[in-house]
Amino acid sequence: MLHRRSRIGAGLAATVLMTAGMAAVASPAAAATAGCEVTYQNLSTWQSTPTAGGFNTTLAIKNLGDPITGWKLTFTMPSGQTLTGGWNATFTGTTSVTATDAGWNGAIGTGQTGTSVGLQGDWTRSTAGSAPPAPFPQPADFALNGVPCTGSPAGNRPPSVSLTSPQNGASFTAPATIGLAATASDADGSVSRVEFLNGSTVIGSDTTAPYTFSWTNVTRGSYALSARAVDDGGATTTTAPATVAVTGQDDGGPAPALHVSGNHLQTASGDTYRLLGVDRSGGEYACFQSKPMWDGPADQASVDAMKAWNIHAVRLPLNEECWLGTADVPTGGVSGAAYRQAVKDYADLLVANGINPILDLHWTYGQYSGPGAGCSDAKATCQKPMPDAQYAPDFWTQVAQTFKGNDAVVFDLFNEPYPDAANNWSDATEAWTCLRDGGTCTGIDYQVAGMQSLVHAVRATGATNVIMAGGLTWTNDLTQWLTHKPDDPAGNLMASWHSYNFNGCVTAACWDSQIGAVAAQVPVTTGEVGQNTCGHDYLDQVTDWADSNGVGYLAWTWNPWGVCASNGSDLITDWNGTPTSTYGEAYKAHLLTQHPY
Repeated sequence: MLHRRSRIGAGLAATVLMTAGMAAVASPAAAATAGCEVTYQNLSTWQSTPTAGGFNTTLAIKNLGDPITGWKLTFTMPSGQTLTGGWNATFTGTTSVTATDAGWNGAIGTGQTGTSVGLQGDWTRSTAGSAPPAPFPQPADFALNGVPCTGSPAGNRPPSVSLTSPQNGASFTAPATIGLAATASDADGSVSRVEFLNGSTVIGSDTTAPYTFSWTNVTRGSYALSARAVDDGGATTTTAPATVAVTGQDDGGPAPALHVSGNHLQTASGDTYRLLGVDRSGGEYACFQSKPMWDGPADQASVDAMKAWNIHAVRLPLNEECWLGTADVPTGGVSGAAYRQAVKDYADLLVANGINPILDLHWTYGQYSGPGAGCSDAKATCQKPMPDAQYAPDFWTQVAQTFKGNDAVVFDLFNEPYPDAANNWSDATEAWTCLRDGGTCTGIDYQVAGMQSLVHAVRATGATNVIMAGGLTWTNDLTQWLTHKPDDPAGNLMASWHSYNFNGCVTAACWDSQIGAVAAQVPVTTGEVGQNTCGHDYLDQVTDWADSNGVGYLAWTWNPWGVCASNGSDLITDWNGTPTSTYGEAYKAHLLTQHPY
């Protein structure tokens, strides 16, 4: 995390979600001739005062008529709700709303469901309460191109259905047997069957009440289970998914050794694996500030606090001068052999507790005072635009020698490169070349170590640990990552992406086109994700997108600094793992529904 980022860069001011009127002009609508169905799902709801708060929801439009090449969806927000923005559509109105396709998502075939559309809004109520309204009210008068969305062709009302088992957040042990159950009824006909789904895949069905299905031999992983009722006229209704986790019988053991297979991380047994957890700051600055190592405890009790959150990966920012023990480290700062031993001890403790450590080169040597500079000091006291050739290769040689043979430990080559800021955003290709090859880079006075030289430093030791490499613009830009990625003879290279609400790429459309293109070819982990407010709306959007695209994530930050509106937010209020209000609470709740397998 950049504690002192002063500039994000020219052309990157569009850092908010698409709001009303900001989407592309839609294509002309072609009317649906028979009917439509809208699935409206509340993603998150929060309370800011006793009588008011906000919400994020999505809606998916299913076309039950002829194919359409453009659409307009109209609806009325429930009483007390006001639309403030959204994405993947152009919105007009705040209570009586019209959502128009964004052009690229205007075509919906017969029986097909279009791209999910997101809504943001505020809610109020007259009586104070201790929690947001539940269940959260939703619009009831959807119409697609003027045709009411009754969920079925005209004249047949859709059935009602409720998933009664399993409960959202339930946990099972592999190989698991999960009992699914639902109730269903049809006001103007009969229920033909109830289908049970994992995501969009039907895993079983039942034609008679009580509607049940036993899903057996379920392997480790996180699953989104729902029920879909089908009536005698073919109309359907699907419940919101219940997310459940299936943990392995070996989950109480050490963290798995990892390697890259295609665009996924895998364990030695062949299980697909995601890095899900937090960043633990301290190792990058405590030595130079003469604070205790890690600036907080690194004992079993503190690790148990992480395990209570279902954390399976912890990224540890490090300082190259403290590791190497240079003369720049002040008296009283932990450095050299003592620093190296502290890093090894903490990493070993995490591995023993089933948590994969990610060792991140965060602060480095090199004098720089150009655009985006965090300090003018040559010492490793802040984030520099690129790692230095003087110390960084030696750092990674020693780190790799220390952890060679322990492939549960992941190496993150450099925190947040910004050679594009250093060259005043004048030549993106030059900045990408600098990132990979190093040497003399425009705007940077010291000799740079490129990512290729750092990969060579690691692999020359014989270490096969998975390596993470970031992109430009403080690791938010991966547009040319595939073209300029370093070569890894071990084939264990993955991409690191950082995402904050004040960055440039902050919409699902951007993530789909830029990050998704990389994730289709190599594993991607969001090495840092967060927002510079006390809320969690942006955090929710990134993690939901990542969950849908097989991307891992690590939230900033597992430190009780008392910060909720600087360049990020604290997840905890103490080292016992007490979550901060809203931000920490929301992330903990989300992690408890996820599993790395």
